[in-house]
Amino acid sequence: MDVQLHPVRKLRVHWPISSSTFGQLSKGEQDAFRDDPGIAHLLQALAEFRELGDFGNYKHVFESSLGFEGFTTAEGANPTLGRVGEQTLSPTFVFTTYFDASLGDAAVERFMRRLVDIHPWEVPVIEVTGPVSVSSTALAPPAEASKTEAPMAEGAAAS
Repeated sequence: MDVQLHPVRKLRVHWPISSSTFGQLSKGEQDAFRDDPGIAHLLQALAEFRELGDFGNYKHVFESSLGFEGFTTAEGANPTLGRVGEQTLSPTFVFTTYFDASLGDAAVERFMRRLVDIHPWEVPVIEVTGPVSVSSTALAPPAEASKTEAPMAEGAAAS
């Protein structure tokens, strides 16, 4: 099987979760994706955009991880969590997906606006990268495959 590199952009969203949800996810309890209203809302909103996580025969592809966000709220802020002048740590669900690097700015603006609208933070952490390459066999038409390029090892991806 030939593995091709496909130019994509990465979307990463940091989403606050409860300590309970953090615990469930860290134990591998998949029901937390459905049971946590914030994560469920995030996944539902992102599913509205078919361009996100489209890997040919696989749709809505994403990775997730757990972590903590830390911040100190400054004067003038209206924090959802924490108090002005205090450092706050928040359990966090990190959602990562990819979209075609050729997707137009208007489409990117639409899903970014949707994410900002539903995010519980006053200033959400949402990252969008420039083009990177991921491995895929389903996204590259066979006519474009170059016979001179060595195929990547199975499971390898550039990021």
